[in-house]
Amino acid sequence: MRLAGLLEGVDAVRIAGDPQVEVSGICHDSRSLNPGDLFVAWRGQRYDAHAFVPAALAAGAAAVMVEQADALPGVLAPGHAAVLVRDTRAAVGPVSAALYGYPTAHLRLVGITGTNGKTTTAFLTRAVLQELGPVGLVGTVVSVVGAESRRARLTTPEAPDLQRLFQDMVGSGDLACVMEVSSQSLARHRVDGSAFDVGVFTNLTPDHLGPGEHPSFHHYRESKARLFSLLGQTPPGAARKDVPRGAALNWDDPNAARMAEAVPRGVPVLRFGLGADADVVATDVELDPTGARFAIRHPGGVTRCQLALSGRFNVYNALGAFSVGMLYGVEAERAAEALGRVRGVPGRLEQVPGPQPFTVLIDYAHTPDGLENVLQAAREFTRGRVVAVFGCGGDRDRTKRPLMGEIGVRLADLVWLTSDNPRTEPPQAILAEVEAGAARVSGGHYHVCVDRRQAIGEALAEARPGDVVVIAGKGHEDYQIFADRTIHFDDREEAAMALARLGYR
Repeated sequence: MRLAGLLEGVDAVRIAGDPQVEVSGICHDSRSLNPGDLFVAWRGQRYDAHAFVPAALAAGAAAVMVEQADALPGVLAPGHAAVLVRDTRAAVGPVSAALYGYPTAHLRLVGITGTNGKTTTAFLTRAVLQELGPVGLVGTVVSVVGAESRRARLTTPEAPDLQRLFQDMVGSGDLACVMEVSSQSLARHRVDGSAFDVGVFTNLTPDHLGPGEHPSFHHYRESKARLFSLLGQTPPGAARKDVPRGAALNWDDPNAARMAEAVPRGVPVLRFGLGADADVVATDVELDPTGARFAIRHPGGVTRCQLALSGRFNVYNALGAFSVGMLYGVEAERAAEALGRVRGVPGRLEQVPGPQPFTVLIDYAHTPDGLENVLQAAREFTRGRVVAVFGCGGDRDRTKRPLMGEIGVRLADLVWLTSDNPRTEPPQAILAEVEAGAARVSGGHYHVCVDRRQAIGEALAEARPGDVVVIAGKGHEDYQIFADRTIHFDDREEAAMALARLGYR
């Protein structure tokens, strides 16, 4: 497609060179550039891609897009172009959507946002919408295109990668896509150019605050709310879809009202929760290690649901998915049956199998609210003690460290505080901040062990029959990030090997 056509609707400050140059792809990493690509430069946390503009042109880029005037090439070879825009991140979404033929105009698109529960809600929602046909998935754990699973790098990919993924879904025959939408992707315009029909709000607690992330909780919340302002909006140049639209909001969360305010007029809102003032309500909730059973009261009546995922928070996740089904017209009984067919989500209360006389669970909980939810869930169905292993990531919001230490020691009977992706920070310094919160709990029992492998082994060796051991923080991740290296590390593998060493084979 010609560059000039891609720039329709984009506020370009200056275009140098040939605006009619043909562009065959879009690239934001000069190391993966193909000849004919449009290379887009922005300032990242570690690198400023404007420095790579000359290398991109030398490698065969047909054109470059920059937001710094001094990055415009002084001389351009014939048949090449350079574009100066005010914000490359804001421009690249619509440009990518145009290049890939506005793929979300041909997909029912559901966006799920919130602090916790996005991944599980996405898996459950996909199961419900599969009652209507093939459904793609974009998320933290995996992306699914047709029948193909692809490893995920970011919860929400950068705009060029996302739009190409959507195009692949359309080409594979998917009729819908369910995607997790992170606050960073909304703040950095990764989803611009995407036509969202339905948005889901799970919950909101402080997270992703600090350098390189959100400067305040208000900014974090407003970034989340932006998803709901996009519902039903047609990107410039795209065909309008004739599909249902709506928002499904966890009405038990105090921030849901702000999300509702962002929803455009005329877009229906379904409120879900355990409170009586919601539209979709779970009642008669029963929980045990095998799952949850409850009734769903909704505008069409009452439907029983048997979920193979335990924990009260998973009841909320199921209600969000059920509400999406209602908005799209999935019959209530079929939606409930689809929810029951989801047997598990990688790294979310994932059980480590084996003959041991206690339960071992792996979970991604890495926020105060997430850790509290998973430990309360374990407390609800354990016959013995709750044993916990967790830490806090480096180069991330430091305010949550003492909070998580206090929550862990308050809700678990025995705790191992350990490393969790320390990144550039000294692990001992991170643990000192976590321990400061743990020490506030009178009568609490905890150990500090920097080595995560050792901590997991010690916790499992201490477990008794009937206990529940929760290893939290990394979930599906299979790596550990240090200042000078990234190593393979999978809590599921480590737990299985530790159990084998203890004789549970």
